[in-house]
Amino acid sequence: MPKGAASDLAYRLLYRYRELGVVSSILILAAVFYQLNSNFLSLNSLASIASIAAELGIIAIGIAFLMIAGEFDLSVGAVFAVAPMLAIWLLNAGAPFPVAVLAALGLGALVGLVNAMVTILGRIPSFIVTLGVMWVIRGVMLAVTGGFPMRLEADVEWLWIFSKPIIGDLRISALWFLGLALLFHFILNWTPYGNWVQAVGGSPATARALGVNVARVKTINFVISGTLAALAGLIAMSRFKIVEPTAGVGMELEAIASAVIGGCSLAGGVGTILGAALAAFLVGEIRVGLVLAGAPAYWYIGFVGLLLIVVGIINLRVGRRV
Repeated sequence: MPKGAASDLAYRLLYRYRELGVVSSILILAAVFYQLNSNFLSLNSLASIASIAAELGIIAIGIAFLMIAGEFDLSVGAVFAVAPMLAIWLLNAGAPFPVAVLAALGLGALVGLVNAMVTILGRIPSFIVTLGVMWVIRGVMLAVTGGFPMRLEADVEWLWIFSKPIIGDLRISALWFLGLALLFHFILNWTPYGNWVQAVGGSPATARALGVNVARVKTINFVISGTLAALAGLIAMSRFKIVEPTAGVGMELEAIASAVIGGCSLAGGVGTILGAALAAFLVGEIRVGLVLAGAPAYWYIGFVGLLLIVVGIINLRVGRRV
């Protein structure tokens, strides 16, 4: 096969199967980290990666689903903190576990609904709206807590459903992550609603002309994003029994980076849920790999940033060639 034809085939494969780039990165980095520390590919290390990736991955799924519809949500990091704070307050006050969980998830959904209404009715870019909502939530949390963490004092038996260890370092949260990734992958690729999401992100005017309720689709996706961020916060709370007012700072950017690395377009209309989930796993792989390699903790952010730039360049070249 001529070199040019092989290159075109590679670009077409990357465009059609956007998960390929993430899978390749996972395998290459796994080989590199294994050379640096042979314990990297042990079952405990892989279980740790899956558990670490779960919280970010659940948020990245909601972010990716929303980005495909052409919108952003920068408030997910704040929701990640405020939702479990509400749950802790209710549990410490004696509320039943299901009530506390539903209230926390409902708060996440409410934040998503507010984001959607202000964005759609006010015709303001979601980037600006959700950035403002993030700051409002952070300010309220700091005012209420005085900057101090909230600790779960009550003995809650049912917390195990979020993060109980299954085998070694593998936790139930990894199963939540896997199940949600498969569910939203199915919704996006095999249901009419998934088609509407992609149509709305690709061209809202065309989708509207075809009878799609653009505002409703975007609203649902905002609510999903907020709810999944709240769920991720509950998972983190179940592990540590404490929530800092600054919890989740920067997580919204990590989630967007995971979605982009996984193949989502910043312009909307294009993306893959499995790609975003795999990219979250890749981020967890980088975290664990750098620790096992003995690298300074601050290398992690730089590593992810470099990877994001490389993936952005590749996606741009793929878009131009296909």
